[in-house]
Amino acid sequence: MDALQKRLQVCQPLAEALCRTLRDEAGRLGFEPATLSGVDVLTAEFRLQTDPASGGQGLLGEWFDRHRCRVGMLLFHADGSFFAEHDIVRPHPGNPGLFVEAVEAWGRGPDIRCEARMMPMIEESAAPDA
Repeated sequence: MDALQKRLQVCQPLAEALCRTLRDEAGRLGFEPATLSGVDVLTAEFRLQTDPASGGQGLLGEWFDRHRCRVGMLLFHADGSFFAEHDIVRPHPGNPGLFVEAVEAWGRGPDIRCEARMMPMIEESAAPDA
């Protein structure tokens, strides 16, 4: 088993929990389950990467759309901390004044925190003249 497979095996339970957390957060906002249906450990492409700050070996998993644009990621740092995000890029289903950019999760060990990254919608009449 190579280094990538070993690291992925160690991180897999946490990766699955992060995927579940991202899907749950999107559902809590009111999005249909299909919105993040592709958020799965099995559909991510993983590679090892060196952290430029610490020099430690991290594990990066990425999700891509059909055009190979990255739409999400899982990142496991050598120090045990982690970060995950997945783009939603849609208006909030329950609040037309908000736009949901993404859902994010982060933490260390068993402590997972999660929130949506949102911004106010700009009405056309409020947009500056071009």
